[in-house]
Amino acid sequence: MTQHIGIVACSAEGAALCYRTVALEGAKALGPHDHPEVSMHTHPLAQYMSFIYAGDWPGVAELMLASAEKLAQAGADFLICPDNTIHQAFGLLEHRSPRPWLHIAQEVAKEARLRNFKRLGVLGTRYLMEGPVYPEKLKAASLEYRLPGPKERERINQIIMDELVNAQFTSPSLVYFQEVIRTLAGQGCDAVVLGCTEIPLLVTSDSSSLPTLDSTRLLAKAAVKRAVGR
Repeated sequence: MTQHIGIVACSAEGAALCYRTVALEGAKALGPHDHPEVSMHTHPLAQYMSFIYAGDWPGVAELMLASAEKLAQAGADFLICPDNTIHQAFGLLEHRSPRPWLHIAQEVAKEARLRNFKRLGVLGTRYLMEGPVYPEKLKAASLEYRLPGPKERERINQIIMDELVNAQFTSPSLVYFQEVIRTLAGQGCDAVVLGCTEIPLLVTSDSSSLPTLDSTRLLAKAAVKRAVGR
């Protein structure tokens, strides 16, 4: 018996990548065409963004909790959220959740420790890069981190919100990310966190000058391991 995975989704592209990864990793663990049972629920991204723009993280938490409750009713045994930014609301809902969660930044930190990285560059939305999600989990894992500068953070956020969440993946944007990653390498980073669920659809391990920590796929892989009891 495998456990039922509940996906609390936010943006379509990131959620789709997470689901595809669960299916692919499930087949590796269980055999061809097999994977743990999966249910997904999402409110429109616009609803999440209205709260985020207002700095209303309790509002974000209520949306996540509403999804969690629906997934629990559908039979999910535990929950994941393939969206780094809205994990800023995690502490506001975890104690009220009907099911336990895996935390995306914690899974990234585990992988970084496993691969003996010491200092990570963190990429994501402006809210993620300037928020507490990764600082808290990386500090707990005794990992250092660096962020792009303010102008770079704003441009990265623009690319994510105007392009990546809309399934637009362009060469100029890839070049920009590559430049930012090279700058982080110059600051002593030995790996880069792709801390927006859509970034791995643009930046791959082959196109990055630093080893990548793909938060979306790491979370999905951790969910499959938990679901199959490994």
